[in-house]
Amino acid sequence: MYKQLLRPLLFQFSPETIHRASVAALKLAGHIPGGRALMRATCSFRHPSLEREVFGIRFPNPIGLAAGFDKNAEAYRELSALGFGFVEVGTVTPKPQPGNPRPRLFRLPADKAIINRMGFNNLGLSNMLKNLRRRDPNIIIGGNLGKNTLTANEDAPQDYLKLFRSLYEYVDYFVVNVSCPNVKDITALQNRESLFEILDGLFDFRRGQNQYRPILLKISPDLTNPQLDDIISILKETPLDGIVATNTTTSREGLRTNSKTIQSIGNGGLSGAPLTKRSLEVIRYLHEKTEGQYPIIGVGGVMTPEDASRMLEAGASLVQVYSGFIYEGPRFVRRICKFLKLSSELKQTEE
Repeated sequence: MYKQLLRPLLFQFSPETIHRASVAALKLAGHIPGGRALMRATCSFRHPSLEREVFGIRFPNPIGLAAGFDKNAEAYRELSALGFGFVEVGTVTPKPQPGNPRPRLFRLPADKAIINRMGFNNLGLSNMLKNLRRRDPNIIIGGNLGKNTLTANEDAPQDYLKLFRSLYEYVDYFVVNVSCPNVKDITALQNRESLFEILDGLFDFRRGQNQYRPILLKISPDLTNPQLDDIISILKETPLDGIVATNTTTSREGLRTNSKTIQSIGNGGLSGAPLTKRSLEVIRYLHEKTEGQYPIIGVGGVMTPEDASRMLEAGASLVQVYSGFIYEGPRFVRRICKFLKLSSELKQTEE
């Protein structure tokens, strides 16, 4: 029903308008008595075979929501009720910021893709803290951290550390986002020296805490193999707990959407089906080169249950969706989980 009736209607409106309306609708549903219970009954799927422990956290299933949807941690309870095994909130910055000028979010239906240049628009750290103070401890939440656009790169470590310290008791794991192509010059922070300056402060703070919070690094799909090798060396040289692979891409290769439309849209990170192949390549490369010693959260182009399964087979420990959720609807996670359960049972039968 979603793809036949609701999606065509929603796609008549601007993507950003629908995104705001969707978050508001989720929050409203959560305030209706029995609303979340109904969402769980119709959209979630649980089974012991889906559970897994990754970097010390027990996940009810391996399918999470990627950062960017619940930027301000407003609807994570309702999103969890839709069946997500974990929800990554953010990207959050220390100070509120409006992001890039509109329009900045575009659908490419012919490609089952999205282009965005949002620019870390969010209501800031204080607002997120307010929303997380009464969180349900049964919901696994990741915090995606970014720097303010007006913060110079040399001062970026201070932004990341402030976020890390303030959110430490409220989220279960952290993702350092230095790979978003929509924030001016931020991808320069992926170089070794800049990364160490950011990460060292986080590691130092964590050593003094009673609770251990995993720290992951989100990387770009546009990195070359030598650059990926450098990321692997950083993994081995630091207490990083894993990788999120991958962010959106600046590539426009192989798109079905006509070139004039693409040119009129301009800059931005591309997500969705065109990213599937590259995300799988990066995951497989990292997994093989590290001999599976580091957890990988696979994200980018998960548009079908089969895509999620292929990511896990390529070496991902967990999988995140975003564009697939937009194109496939609220029961997408349920479909993936049921497929993974069936696949697991078939493998056991064959063995």
